[in-house]
Amino acid sequence: MAVMRPVLLLPNANPRLFRRVPAWLRWLRQRVRGSEFSFIALALVAGMAAGLATVVIGGIARTMQHLLFGLPGEMRLSGAPALNPLQLLVLPAGGAMLVLFSWAVRARRRPLVDAVEANALHGGRMSKADSSVIAGQTMVSNGFGASVGLEAAYAQIGALFGSLAGRWFSLRRADMRILVGAGAGAAIAAAFGAPIAGAFYAFEIVIGAYTPAAIAPVAAAALAGAQVAQRLGVVPYIVHVQPGPAIHTFGYLVYAGLAAVCALFGIVLMRAVALVEGAARARLPGWARPVLGGLLLMPIAAFSPQVLSAGHSALHIDMMSVLPVSFIIGVLLAKSLASIVSLGFGFRGGLFFASLFLGTLVGHLYANFLAWIVGVPILDPANASLVGMAALAVAIVGGPFTMAMLVLEATGNFSLTGAVLAACLVSSTIVRELFGYSFSTWRLHLRGETIKSARDVSWTKALTAGRMMRRGTAIAPAAITIAELRRRFPLGATSRVILIGEDERYAGIVSTAAAFAEGTDLEAAAGTLAHATDTALSPDMDLAAVMKAFDAAETDELAVLDADAHVLGIVTEVFVHRRYAEELDKAQRALFGEQ
Repeated sequence: MAVMRPVLLLPNANPRLFRRVPAWLRWLRQRVRGSEFSFIALALVAGMAAGLATVVIGGIARTMQHLLFGLPGEMRLSGAPALNPLQLLVLPAGGAMLVLFSWAVRARRRPLVDAVEANALHGGRMSKADSSVIAGQTMVSNGFGASVGLEAAYAQIGALFGSLAGRWFSLRRADMRILVGAGAGAAIAAAFGAPIAGAFYAFEIVIGAYTPAAIAPVAAAALAGAQVAQRLGVVPYIVHVQPGPAIHTFGYLVYAGLAAVCALFGIVLMRAVALVEGAARARLPGWARPVLGGLLLMPIAAFSPQVLSAGHSALHIDMMSVLPVSFIIGVLLAKSLASIVSLGFGFRGGLFFASLFLGTLVGHLYANFLAWIVGVPILDPANASLVGMAALAVAIVGGPFTMAMLVLEATGNFSLTGAVLAACLVSSTIVRELFGYSFSTWRLHLRGETIKSARDVSWTKALTAGRMMRRGTAIAPAAITIAELRRRFPLGATSRVILIGEDERYAGIVSTAAAFAEGTDLEAAAGTLAHATDTALSPDMDLAAVMKAFDAAETDELAVLDADAHVLGIVTEVFVHRRYAEELDKAQRALFGEQ
């Protein structure tokens, strides 16, 4: 059933500015805000723009690689033969170019906001400057051969188109987040030639939920993005392979073991990137890190050029060839090390395609290892490679259905897709249990953010103790007697009194019921009945921090204090839970399009 969108004028708009907007534009904005069909059409346009941007970004990066490394014809960097020392010098030169590019665009010292963070914390609002810098840095890094993929740039620019469209049409917060996801999903669909996988990427990675209101616009955008890339003759990243043998119950159990291996490998890889990045930041100036990273990549690339760039050609070659186990192990270790060095030393990009490539190698090794243990082949190597590809990608990137659909669109094998989905769920469960983050949210965690997905949690950040507190609470000196406290605040006048010391600073909270209890020493100081004397809230504490404070204090009310411990107001636990329930209900209604 179509979701009804009430027609509203621009919220909180300046009337004078609103009158300056042409009548046709006002009508168009109202149409998009009030019509499901118009909103889907807008998502379709954003998806087409994202697909075109993906083609342009990929073309620029590949052209840079061909010019810098002297690659012939249609050859890609990761499929090139051995590189000579002069060609390998492009890698540290790329580090220097990345430093110059960042200086030229004056990349801000604050962290750049990507699509996941924008949807989780900023209601889908993305910066053109931030997105341009991320895309530029990613293209420079990939174009000069660093072991990073372009998917971060694709998704960033695609999401930006969705965000800009939403802002231009003054869309609601929930609709903005859907458009951001639609743009990012369309970009991934264009890159891989896989619209279903692109749509699930939007749902699982960028929006953080499957909702009825998002299905049609996201699907339309993904199809549009994939079609634009296809019409422009772009060869997608997806690996089309022949379906292997059908998989039965025993195969599911064996592939669950592969999923566990991929999950543990993914956790080690993510932690290694963070460890190297932290060590490099602590010991090296910012300008030196990419240059040194390029120098460290040179001996790794000398071993095998398959470790360079994202690894598209290397994945095709390794999937279609019968290779020695020793070579596969060498490439697996070298590619892992190259990715760790590239990201740890400041090159911009992601682990999306690297995780797919590494997963195929892990799956291939797993099949060979089982055959060596048992003495006969148990798993088809091609099937094992595809299951490993998806399981490791889920461990690092997230999105079990995204990766399962990617394999389905590559093979058309529903039997294999069932095993892939089962392995993805096992891998995802293990990573959530042992680690709790995908690569993108892990890096946000290292910056101090607490988000674990793109689910909209910004309302919990905005709902602070300062906003929830009640001012004008009864206040009395802690030194007065309980008798005096009874006289000032008789039963029924107030339920609690905040006590302050001689220096006007907070000294605790007294319940009037406790003050009027039988057997109370009336001559004792009111401060003897005070509770929560050592626990209070600051006005900038968000909802999550406030609820944790109540749990730790085990009290029904807490005072809100300024930096000098002067009382600003009081917050009760009952009110906090009620506000949480109200905002959660509002978020749920927005999620399902019930505006």
